[in-house]
Amino acid sequence: MCGMPQQHPVRSTPTRPSRPDASMSLLNNVMDHSLDDGYAEAAARKKADGTGGMPKTVRAKLGLAVGLVLAALVVTVGAAQARISAPVLAKEREELIDRIHQQTTAADKLEDSVDDLRDDVSARQREALKDGGGQGDLVDILSGAVEVHGPGVKLVVNDSKDASQGGDGDPRETSGFSDTGRVRDRDMQRVVNGLWESGAEAVSINGQRLTALSAIRAAGDAILVDNKPLVPPYTVLAVGDGQRLSTRFQNSPDGLYLHALQENFGIRTSISVESDIKVPAAPSVIVRTAEPSTRKGTS
Repeated sequence: MCGMPQQHPVRSTPTRPSRPDASMSLLNNVMDHSLDDGYAEAAARKKADGTGGMPKTVRAKLGLAVGLVLAALVVTVGAAQARISAPVLAKEREELIDRIHQQTTAADKLEDSVDDLRDDVSARQREALKDGGGQGDLVDILSGAVEVHGPGVKLVVNDSKDASQGGDGDPRETSGFSDTGRVRDRDMQRVVNGLWESGAEAVSINGQRLTALSAIRAAGDAILVDNKPLVPPYTVLAVGDGQRLSTRFQNSPDGLYLHALQENFGIRTSISVESDIKVPAAPSVIVRTAEPSTRKGTS
């Protein structure tokens, strides 16, 4: 019996076409599995633990960018606040300046009032001295209440040319009375007292009138007359019998003391007789009265 030719069964699924690079199986394996399984597992664990993600460098850059943005925001806000508060500060500054000017003007007015009152008191004191009896003129002269002019002497006392500070700059620590070549307050005290004893009727130093209550003191190297500083040379004007006053002073112990300062320490001095000398009035005169004591001594 002739049978039909046997046929192969038909596949229900189509056959996968072969890859063109089927012969390069090693390279295909490397390309398909480029990441080692251990690295893949580690990456998976980090992702599951939440520690995975972007690299640290990227995070650092992002943090820096955020910080810069915040800094810029702070600067911008500060600048805006400064612009807003600038007019307020300017107004407060102007008000403070105005207050300073007002207080300065008020202080100047008070000083002027003090000067006027002082002048008024001095004038009233002079008037009171003039009404003091028959010796009113003499009292005016001796108290310094009035300006005096007439013959007298002019005495100039100055530091030595090479004057220096002694005692490390402290005049109170020097070993002698004028061993530094500078004129001291005690030197001028002796000069003035010598002129009074020699017959001077009125005395001034550098235009500062001296009275019975005047004080000659020192403040460092400066000489003060009634708390007003003087600078060398010290010009002493004394009203009196010119030639007689000059002779008596130079022969007095105080005149010899001044001569010793000149010879031993280089203190420069000069004295001359003048026909007319003007001595100003004292800036202020203190009026005091004295009453005789009525108490009798016990036997």
